[in-house]
Amino acid sequence: MLNKRLLIKNLLAHNDENSFYDKKRQLNLHSKEGKAKFLKHICALSNSNPANNSYIVVGVEDENNEIVGDDFFDDSKIQNLVNAYLENPPKIQYENIPFPNLPLNKVIGLVTIMPKSKTSRFKKGIHTIIANTIFIRIGSNSTPTEEKVRFSKTNIETLISIENNSRNSIKHTLDGVLDFINNRHKDLHSDYNVFKELFVVCWAGNKKKVRDKTFYSRVDIELINEQIKLFYSTQDDVTIDYDETSFVITEYIALGINDKTSYYPLEKVTITFFDNGYYKIDSEMIFTPPLYNKRILHHIYNSTISLIKKLENNTSLSKRELKDVENISSTLMICYWNGFDDAKTRLINTKNHLKRHNSSEAYTSFKETMRILRKMKYN
Repeated sequence: MLNKRLLIKNLLAHNDENSFYDKKRQLNLHSKEGKAKFLKHICALSNSNPANNSYIVVGVEDENNEIVGDDFFDDSKIQNLVNAYLENPPKIQYENIPFPNLPLNKVIGLVTIMPKSKTSRFKKGIHTIIANTIFIRIGSNSTPTEEKVRFSKTNIETLISIENNSRNSIKHTLDGVLDFINNRHKDLHSDYNVFKELFVVCWAGNKKKVRDKTFYSRVDIELINEQIKLFYSTQDDVTIDYDETSFVITEYIALGINDKTSYYPLEKVTITFFDNGYYKIDSEMIFTPPLYNKRILHHIYNSTISLIKKLENNTSLSKRELKDVENISSTLMICYWNGFDDAKTRLINTKNHLKRHNSSEAYTSFKETMRILRKMKYN
């Protein structure tokens, strides 16, 4: 099996951007422009490499290949985005790869675009891309074309060589387990389990008991064999269950108006391991949004809008209002679920104000909220 950290190193070391490999500083899937750019590269790489994998590495400086990292991205429904806009869409996989020199909350994203035989094209327009457009890779550029798609046979040999040099070893696996438990998470409760005598899953977090459930917070879960971060969150809580063949992560979110005292199950992720060295990941959205009294919520919504206007005008805030800024994102999300249709747009438009706010919790809450809304959208 491939060690994804080694694969990224080999891609960066041996190749500039080309017809089977691209790199990005970060992905922006919050806007139509960002989605269009991402889909364009998926379409082009897929068409230029129908016989082998293509890759996009996220979290790398374009000029000097410096590994700077990006936020953990767990949008398991990203395939739905590709399916929605592309005809003959390739199967893609987004994985979060930890690197030793990065902070715990930063990873390198690896997008794997699987081989497929038919030409991909846009079946509907998005941003400046019109329907029926076909993209291919010419050097490091994703370019529209009306010609028959051609691809280089040398890509096949090059990719086979890169992937063969990225195979895992017992040493890599043992080093990964020891580093996870003894170095990166020595201040947390850590554990591991071996599945099918092939796969090693490590997890760490703060354990706490709430009623009859044991939750982990500050959670980090990794599949050590492939150096993949399966789950990471500084805010949300999860329960962990496993048996001989599967590992189950159930994510909960703490929600409330100005307090976060109630736990709601959001998503269940089941990793099933097989004897032949393969595994599959299935996710199931199990979230039911909380409902509130409309009259009370209308008052809270108006107060939140007033607070946002103060942020926009750089008005001085009271101590109470400074604390309320940290709850803007979750409050607007709850309002959106309760029929305030413009609450999501207001939330997106508040991004830069929350990012510049003195409290880092405000922007962290924004990113967590957008992650949840993205999951609900693509469900």
